[in-house]
Amino acid sequence: MSVKKINKQYNVGVVGATGAVGQEMVSLLEKRKFPVKNLRLFASERSAGKKVKFAGVEVAVEELAKYKPSAADLDVALFSAGAAISKEYAPKFADAGIYVIDNSSAWRMDPGVPLVVPEINSHELSSDRKLIANPNCSTIQMVVVLNPLHKAAKIKRIVVATYQAVSGAGAWAIEDLKMQTKAYVENKPIPKGKKMAHQIAFNLIPQIDVFMDNGYTKEEMKMVNETQKIMGDNDIKVSATCIRVPVFRSHSEAVWIETQKRLTITMVRDILSNSEGVVLLDDPAAGKYPMPLDAECKDVTYVGRIREDISVPNGLAMWIVSDNLWKGAALNAVQIAEQLMKLQLL
Repeated sequence: MSVKKINKQYNVGVVGATGAVGQEMVSLLEKRKFPVKNLRLFASERSAGKKVKFAGVEVAVEELAKYKPSAADLDVALFSAGAAISKEYAPKFADAGIYVIDNSSAWRMDPGVPLVVPEINSHELSSDRKLIANPNCSTIQMVVVLNPLHKAAKIKRIVVATYQAVSGAGAWAIEDLKMQTKAYVENKPIPKGKKMAHQIAFNLIPQIDVFMDNGYTKEEMKMVNETQKIMGDNDIKVSATCIRVPVFRSHSEAVWIETQKRLTITMVRDILSNSEGVVLLDDPAAGKYPMPLDAECKDVTYVGRIREDISVPNGLAMWIVSDNLWKGAALNAVQIAEQLMKLQLL
């Protein structure tokens, strides 16, 4: 839903404005009618001077390195420029009194930085913590669905396999899938990708990010650590396998949970039907269940294929799908800004 019309307007910045997520941030600020008084867009020297349309007006992109942050210029800044840029510039913006909502992994596990999904832990937002972390895309959609069940029956264990779209790896990964698919259709040799280490067209890659010493990838460990932090319970055990699939947009997840208290399927459906940001799409007999195309450019997270996990007591299995560029990134960041406004922190 769009933000209710209010009188006050805000000066908003988007850092990394020419990237895939940055462009979605700009688009969503307009789509959701966020009360923008003045929009400033920042990127690298290479992108400086480019024009981005917002509310019918072309806004010139500024070079981030040349900008001196000031609360007189900006009230809030949405960052989507990568961890290295965020580590260097986000504290400068925050120290200047500007709320920073950072989409990178740089600050997510910092104990002094709130890691926020508005439907779950908006209470973590405060006037004395200007730097706010936006969680990982695959984590966000999972916890939006699982947190209401955790409150009802306390989740002991989560096992998740993700099926993540190439857009999560950036514009070059999208081009890899397009280029390789086109070559296949034209009966030509499939070219090596510019972004993906392996062929992605007609293939699955069981690696997202680098491998850690424990055999899990960094992406998988993000899901472990971020889930515990967002849901406020370090006793939840999480095991994840993250897979890149030849889908352009929207991540899917097969999720198994074990709860302390038994929840019937009727209870689960009732809870999720009344959970903010969640849409139940669960009628397998009629062929109705979430798919990536259903979630594209939608501001909700879909859940279906809900059933008992017959392998463990108090077990449940489900299928979760959401737009990784929206709820998994840009939308969640904009929603955090909306919450700051609603809580009168802006």
